[in-house]
Amino acid sequence: MTTFVDRVVLYVSAGAGGDGCSSVKREKFRPLAGPDGGNGGRGGDVILVVDNSVTTLIDFHHRPHCVATAGRAGHGDHKNGSDGDDLILRVPDGTVITTQDGEFIADLVGDGTRFLLLQGGRGGLGNASLSSSRRKAPGFALRGEPGNHGNFVLELKSVADVALVGYPSAGKSSLIAAASAARPKIADYPFTTLVPNLGVVAIEDHTYTIADVPGLIPGASGGKGLGLEFLRHIERCSVIAHIIDTATLETDRDPVADFETIENELAIYGGLEDRPRVIVLHKIDMPDGKVLADMVVQQFVDKGLRVFQVSSITKLGLRELLLALGSMVDQLRENKPAPARTRIVIRPTAVNESGFVVKRVGDAFEIIGDRPERWVKQTDFNNQEAVGYLADRLARLGVEAELTKLGAKPGAEVVIGAGKDAIIFDWAPAIPMGNPMNSPRGTDLRFAQVPYEPIVEDDDE
Repeated sequence: MTTFVDRVVLYVSAGAGGDGCSSVKREKFRPLAGPDGGNGGRGGDVILVVDNSVTTLIDFHHRPHCVATAGRAGHGDHKNGSDGDDLILRVPDGTVITTQDGEFIADLVGDGTRFLLLQGGRGGLGNASLSSSRRKAPGFALRGEPGNHGNFVLELKSVADVALVGYPSAGKSSLIAAASAARPKIADYPFTTLVPNLGVVAIEDHTYTIADVPGLIPGASGGKGLGLEFLRHIERCSVIAHIIDTATLETDRDPVADFETIENELAIYGGLEDRPRVIVLHKIDMPDGKVLADMVVQQFVDKGLRVFQVSSITKLGLRELLLALGSMVDQLRENKPAPARTRIVIRPTAVNESGFVVKRVGDAFEIIGDRPERWVKQTDFNNQEAVGYLADRLARLGVEAELTKLGAKPGAEVVIGAGKDAIIFDWAPAIPMGNPMNSPRGTDLRFAQVPYEPIVEDDDE
């Protein structure tokens, strides 16, 4: 059974906003006392939270589809609908979020870090909020906006100070078990370690974490063995410790060649050139292991590398290694530059920015823009008043003027939005000959007892 997962594809949707309510207050002797429909509630957001008690993405492996709750619809008597509950997804420290196309989104590090992945849809306005001196009692309400949705890749990159790398069965798991309280599975056959193991080392005044990365083999960076799946766990480590088996029974291997092979795989993977290295000649408790270690020490020293001869069984040389690693980690922490202050870039909308674009595609016209697309989603097309209200909003925004400028004729095909969410309709201009119409579309005639007086309404209502 799978117990460790470090990469998943997550299919998530934020909650939809609740629909606004269309209601008319009725009192004794006043059957039409005015609109009193409440607004719909906001849909729930999708939020990722780093939780140190979570160490794997396995929960999302089994349940990759996540949906936040929707907001409730509004009710009469000015009662607004309740907001949907936010969906909190707890992820391990070191989780990286990207799109399926590989576009970077966020890197979540640090317990308690929160990231808003998707925002819930806004609730629709009830007819009480839509009423004005121009439209006394709208017989319609706005629908709630659908929540944002998308597919995202979550990838775990272990957060550790020291990475133990080497061939399978080099003794990495034995070393991490001897140096910390971690108890990984240990055996003498290849690929015993199938998942990265983390351990905490506390020695004298040093405290740091070490990661036991599954064994690498030639071609690991190209997908052979288990290397490609777990090379990512080395990226966050500050120090790389090469664990070299000096007592291997394979006659075609030697310590220097093992080191150069693993270094070649790390170089192909890339991005690890600046990490300091140490050499751990392991298993010197074996007679042949000690002899071979003594023979190759000088070759590594000549390469400018620090060398330690260690046995995880007898713990010979282990203390010296752990103290040296602790000193290196502490020095790197001290020299690490302070994080830059977060900068917020404000890009105000230009005064002449229309907020939409109209393109001519053959005999049809395509309208792309946040406001028009959002207004379409809010419209109940089964209600003529609501459709008329949408037309008035588009006219005030300047969409109809732009269509006229591009040569659109009444009855022309107009598309608002893109993809499967696009709305197609035949254009019926509200501004013939460039003159405003004499009465607003979407008006309840029961309340049209006063002459129409044009006013300016908020387009974002």
